[in-house]
Amino acid sequence: MKLSVVIPVYNEKNTVAEILRRVKATGRADEIILVDDGSTDGTREFLRTLVSPPAVKVVFHEKNMGKGAALRTGFRNASGDVILVQDADLEYNPAEYPALLEPIESGQADVVYGSRFLGAKHRVTMFWHMVANQLLTFATNVLYNSILSDMETGYKVFKADLLKSIPLRANRFDFEPEITAKILKRKARVFEIPISFNPREYDEGKKIGLVDAFAAVWALIKYRFMD
Repeated sequence: MKLSVVIPVYNEKNTVAEILRRVKATGRADEIILVDDGSTDGTREFLRTLVSPPAVKVVFHEKNMGKGAALRTGFRNASGDVILVQDADLEYNPAEYPALLEPIESGQADVVYGSRFLGAKHRVTMFWHMVANQLLTFATNVLYNSILSDMETGYKVFKADLLKSIPLRANRFDFEPEITAKILKRKARVFEIPISFNPREYDEGKKIGLVDAFAAVWALIKYRFMD
């Protein structure tokens, strides 16, 4: 299966070169798509200097539109059989691609979520952020009769034909509840794999906030009753 890795990027000049190096080092990515979402910190200038081989694509948004919008752009440009979402901030480790891909490659799954709450190693920080994540996951399980442990995970892997058949509208971080709601309503086979996690704090550049939690709750409720 051909793997496309989609990387949304916004003001990540300190990490984008390293995440690109790590993704390439896995040897698993047949195609890497970086979508710069209107960065203003020098990230765009760096991306324009890349001498990109055919396997690396860089797409630019002229203004900041949000993570969901960047991902939709990336998905449209992806040509792989499997699409993996990779954040650019080094919180998630590309060395775990083989474990994330195995359930799809073995024919067991249509979608794989990397769970931060299944016992793998993680940095000890951001308690209230963890609580918010678990409350959102609990709401997901109640509304959609599922047993996910980490709905908000940034590591999501999809069969491309399934992903591209789903209409997506989210522009910001509400992408996570929207895509989760829609794949669960379609009865897709979703597997979870434990992943390590090295979260950064807000003074280190973390962007998701309280307003995004409320947006996620609304998205979960809204998509329970509409597509």
